[in-house]
Amino acid sequence: MDTRQLDYFVTVAEELNFTRAAHRLFAVQSTVSAGIRSLEQELGATLFERSSKRIALTPAGIALLPEAHAAIEAIDRVRSSVALTKGGIRGRLRVGIFTNLDFVDLPAVFGVFHERYPLVDLQLVASASGSTGLADDVRRGRVDVAFMGLPPPDLVGFHVLALARSAFVAVLPLTHPLATRRSVSLAELASERWVDSPHGFGNRIAVDRAIASAGLSRLVTAEVADLGDVPRFVAAGLGVAVLPEITYRATPDVTVLPLTDHGVDWIFSAISRPAPSLAAAALLELFQERIKRA
Repeated sequence: MDTRQLDYFVTVAEELNFTRAAHRLFAVQSTVSAGIRSLEQELGATLFERSSKRIALTPAGIALLPEAHAAIEAIDRVRSSVALTKGGIRGRLRVGIFTNLDFVDLPAVFGVFHERYPLVDLQLVASASGSTGLADDVRRGRVDVAFMGLPPPDLVGFHVLALARSAFVAVLPLTHPLATRRSVSLAELASERWVDSPHGFGNRIAVDRAIASAGLSRLVTAEVADLGDVPRFVAAGLGVAVLPEITYRATPDVTVLPLTDHGVDWIFSAISRPAPSLAAAALLELFQERIKRA
């Protein structure tokens, strides 16, 4: 058994598609298929159920997946520790990111990281399912570090570096009856039509929980993936919104009011698995440096 076989297995398990897995691995499909067959022969077990319509993990494949992740990570750490004596950190670093945040200059930090560690293969990916999807990617080993806005109780079991904390604010159309107020509560907005992020996004989860804990309910009629675009939908009269103040982009025809509700905060964090690789630890250390300077 070699690490390439484990790479093949893990990638096919994540994609459940040999063609997509081969594309990710920069290999031809026949090579990936042969590697999986060789691994199955060596283990004496079938790892995937194959049919013309679908591929699924067998019970043996499900049992092997976390162990394969752990083995690959351990080998990466071994290689990285040796590489330190030969000119610096090496290896692959997969980072899950948001592409729509203005308050933190992720490209600039990644640029500094690339200058410091040019031998690291830095790969940046996004998740259509927001913070929940990114956390699952880290948990399953698809990415090494992810930036997200999940509440702290949802991050148990991860190594967490808090990067920013922000109160929520209400965003209302200028013509709204409450627009002239100095502040507003979730209870006063609960019966309105809402514009918000899709399910799975950290800010949506925080607001949903705050409303539920107050014994209230709401109706989200417009879901917008880009936080910065939410106020434009509010300005168009499609509903009200509650956003982390730090993510708000100045928008005509809306008013922004503080919430009177206490303890409704949004925390932006970087997470990794409990024992990050040397490359992942170096990236987290770089962000820690930036936090201290801020």
